[in-house]
Amino acid sequence: MSLALLNEIISNPVYHDYLAVLKGARNGFVYGVKVRFPHALVMSILFGRGDWQSRIRVIYRATKQHAFNLAKFVSLYKSILLLQKKLNGGKERDTDTFIAGLIGGYFVFGERNAVNEQIVLYVVSRVVASFIPRAGTPYNSSPQSALSGPGTKPLPPDSRYFTVFAAVSWGAVMWLFRHRGETIQPGMFNSMKYLYRDSDSWKDLKTLFWHNT
Repeated sequence: MSLALLNEIISNPVYHDYLAVLKGARNGFVYGVKVRFPHALVMSILFGRGDWQSRIRVIYRATKQHAFNLAKFVSLYKSILLLQKKLNGGKERDTDTFIAGLIGGYFVFGERNAVNEQIVLYVVSRVVASFIPRAGTPYNSSPQSALSGPGTKPLPPDSRYFTVFAAVSWGAVMWLFRHRGETIQPGMFNSMKYLYRDSDSWKDLKTLFWHNT
């Protein structure tokens, strides 16, 4: 296949929606690597156990799972959107995104494991936070989505409601950590243990400033 023919196919609007599925999978994979690798690396350094060979395997597995899951979700989500659009005569309905996300979330992130749980909790926190009343003006610098309309920009939470939201969130998580620690996601629990429990004890100057006992 010549380069000219390949460029013609890529730029042909007929193939755009199908190529968007492929590009979405690519972007999901790349984003998953960028997000998970540094997180897994830092967590292995701070809280990892065993030799570095075993830690590297943990980092690789977590990064691979995060990247492939995002790639699968994006491609499945876009494919289901495309299918619904075709079944509806080329028009997208308001419920199409919810249905596509529902199916994609079930099949890709429905299995309970550490990586999926972290991703789902991240998504849940954003969904819950979206119900905070919005401020009247947009963020100072926010990229405008080509799909959201010419005048739509993300609005930050109203500062008064956000203050209450932040206070309740921190009060709740600190209460959970003290009284129901077993219900907290393991990654966050380890971080909180490091911050709030490990800092309560030391034996000498070395264990006070250099590392925990």
